[in-house]
Amino acid sequence: MPKQKPSYLLHKPTGQARVRIDGKDYYLGSFGSPESREHYDDLLAEWLARNGDMRRYTLTVDELCLLFTYHAKTYYRKNGEQTSEVNNIRIALRPLIRLFGKSRVRDFGPLKLKAARNAMIDAGNVRTSINRQIGRIKRMFRWGVENEHVPATVYSALATVSGLGFGRHAVTEADPVKPVPQPFVDAVEPHVSRQVWGMIRLQLLTGMRPGEAMRMRTREVNTTDKVWEYRPESHKTEHHGKSRIVFIGPKAQVVLREFLKTDLDAYLFSPAEARAEYLAQRKASRKTPMSPSQRRRRQKAHPRKRPGLRYTATSYRRAVANACERAKVPVWSPGQLRHNAATTIRRKADIDTARTVLGHSSVAVTEVYAERDASTARRIIGRIG
Repeated sequence: MPKQKPSYLLHKPTGQARVRIDGKDYYLGSFGSPESREHYDDLLAEWLARNGDMRRYTLTVDELCLLFTYHAKTYYRKNGEQTSEVNNIRIALRPLIRLFGKSRVRDFGPLKLKAARNAMIDAGNVRTSINRQIGRIKRMFRWGVENEHVPATVYSALATVSGLGFGRHAVTEADPVKPVPQPFVDAVEPHVSRQVWGMIRLQLLTGMRPGEAMRMRTREVNTTDKVWEYRPESHKTEHHGKSRIVFIGPKAQVVLREFLKTDLDAYLFSPAEARAEYLAQRKASRKTPMSPSQRRRRQKAHPRKRPGLRYTATSYRRAVANACERAKVPVWSPGQLRHNAATTIRRKADIDTARTVLGHSSVAVTEVYAERDASTARRIIGRIG
């Protein structure tokens, strides 16, 4: 490997970040910005892949992290978009880079992995999250072996590090996820948009995941039968070859009707539409006329933040959290609403039907009676949803 890797530099005349690779200057954007850092990391990962001497395993840990993160951006994708796993990997690698970034991958072993795990414990992370993050680090080293960046003996040694067991280590345990008390759900209605309240109600009535509600489009909803069927094009278990059907009963149909669109590909719940409705309502409720300067005021041509065509996990969760704070109730998350639905369904049906309604994966034997469960699930949702 060349002795010195390309550096992240300041181009003083323009204030931009710059890197010179193979005699060519690349300008990365505003110096010090996250975007410029990410662009630099991508270019450096490409350079490392071209120039790394893999026969002698001279890569450092932080260089391996760059290569793996660059790989993750192209591997963990759904419908042309990066999944949340890319950011999860970045978070998992931070303590590793901080503690051992300059170490050679060939010298990395179980004790260093445990030291990174101890840093996660000291940071207050819960046991299950730590086990998942350590699993991602192991996955990176396995990928490194597969691509001849890491000696096979390194990954074999890391594989011997077992996960943190329940009650066996001085580590914080995650609180069990519980249903949201209905008064806390009802309290947020005056403080959220019509679109967010629609998603909340649909989740309660159908048990769908937040992501399934956010991505709903008219063309994915079959309205021909008494109980409608929503077959999301993208869902949590699609990479396992699983199909997903969300049954929509009469009550949920009432909610959904006001959001169905003639544009079959448009998302039903749009932050852009919510913003437009808010501005129109604010304008209609004005008690004083606009001043001449306000009338002349133009919108920014390129605003820093623009409402998207659909909600993201972050924007949906933030909208609910902000509403909880305004309503002065404990903050809850959209993911908890599935537990509300599961509790209701479990009271009225058997556990296998509840599993089918909620779209949970299960052992292979469940596939034997999946069709029977679907029939029962359709009948149950027709009665309660």
